[in-house]
Amino acid sequence: MYLPSLIAAGDPAATAANVRANESFFRLGVLSGLVCQVTFVFLALALYRLFREVSELQAKTMVALVIAAVPVAFLNMLNQLAAFHVLSGADYLNAFGSDGRLALAMFLLELHGQGLVMVELFWGLWLLPLGLLVMRSRFMPRAIGVLLIAACVGYVVDVIARLLSPGMAAIVAPVVAASKFGELVIIAWLLFGRVEAPLT
Repeated sequence: MYLPSLIAAGDPAATAANVRANESFFRLGVLSGLVCQVTFVFLALALYRLFREVSELQAKTMVALVIAAVPVAFLNMLNQLAAFHVLSGADYLNAFGSDGRLALAMFLLELHGQGLVMVELFWGLWLLPLGLLVMRSRFMPRAIGVLLIAACVGYVVDVIARLLSPGMAAIVAPVVAASKFGELVIIAWLLFGRVEAPLT
């Protein structure tokens, strides 16, 4: 889980103070991130059971992309834990000096933010086979599949823009945000729609 509310851009001292003052919130954020990733795996497996009769290959591709994303996300969350450890850890870290520890913690938190860009690529790519599966299925509206593919494109465009130019990322941000609407639609459909696909 990303905790941008605790990060004061360009101010390591303020960021450290925020993290220390909100230790429980920080730890809960990391824990919720871990839970989300584990849940992501089981979600992919459930969707595999739902769609494997539509296309075994595409269903396996969907699961593979999710499985690839999870360890990347787990390792990226290690940056958050490392930053917290630097700010509240053992005395041997005093070798960095007070300013050095603040700078190192800030670096690790910003590195976590950059790591999210890597994970975001997988968050987008897995939606492509899912969207194709929805479009090919006979038990879900094809429009949802189109929206999921649009969300995939939005994620990928966002990653490319962030890597090439922060200014470009800001320009495409509204379009990228709008493209992710499909994720909300499929959640609503799975919760409240009528799904009659075999789950065996």
